[in-house]
Amino acid sequence: MAQLAYLFPGQGAQAVGMGKGFYDRYEVSRAVYKRANTRLGFDVTALCFEGPPEELTKTEKCQAALFVTSTAAFAAFQEAAPSAKPVGAAGLSLGELTALAAAGALELADALYLVQARGEAMAECAARHPGAMLAVVGLSGEALEEVCRQSGASGANYNAPDQVVLSGTVEAIGQAEGLAKAQGAKRAVKLDVDGAFHSSLMEPAAAAFRQALAKVDIRAPGFPVVSNVTGAPVQGPDAIRELLVKQITNPVLWESSMRWLIQAGATHCIEFPPARVLTGLLRRIDPAVKGFTVDEPADFDKLP
Repeated sequence: MAQLAYLFPGQGAQAVGMGKGFYDRYEVSRAVYKRANTRLGFDVTALCFEGPPEELTKTEKCQAALFVTSTAAFAAFQEAAPSAKPVGAAGLSLGELTALAAAGALELADALYLVQARGEAMAECAARHPGAMLAVVGLSGEALEEVCRQSGASGANYNAPDQVVLSGTVEAIGQAEGLAKAQGAKRAVKLDVDGAFHSSLMEPAAAAFRQALAKVDIRAPGFPVVSNVTGAPVQGPDAIRELLVKQITNPVLWESSMRWLIQAGATHCIEFPPARVLTGLLRRIDPAVKGFTVDEPADFDKLP
């Protein structure tokens, strides 16, 4: 019997048109978009469906748009498969908030407030403390440590056995790119971001987000939600708050998070939209676990 885990994407997965199929078909999805438009104070529906891309990629808008897209699709999934019970869920960076909302730890209005506060705090921090990020594929742990030591960059996302994202100042990432290539990396590609996310340069954003978290109620999740910081589930409201703050400056332990879900019994992972990145990482982590991407309502038909 299939044992499910839910995966929710983070910044970088966005695409114009995301989620429109669920909006068109499901009233519960339309309700999410309508509430979000009101709560966020801008037309996030139009941003998701029409762009423009340069607006959709802005951190302060992108995070909200991704949350709304995934949440609207998850609401449709709950209607289509009301008896589905996961062994757990995980979300990449911003996606951890989506996972917590899906698990009932956050009310929709509070989650929207937090997502907007987080995105705005990170965008402001990036503007004041410019940084960059670099995806590195195919280097050993020792080689990566040497790259970080020489460049001043730090690990930001431990995505898969052969894929790590580094974060740091523009200068540090420029050095790291050259060093990684010299060490024999298969790929070393700068990401299309303007901040050093998941690094110490985000300390001001973490402080601002701590204040936002103090204003909302958090409950224990209805199913396990794996923390990016620890790679293990978090239950208590106080622990959830603390780890969400730490997540902004600490590396995302995505491979560890996936391995926890697999050890908990997950045989099939469902990636909610915009879906492609996390299923690809799953194949690198454990190809025996089946990944399913849900980008359109028709994709529900292929689920186990």
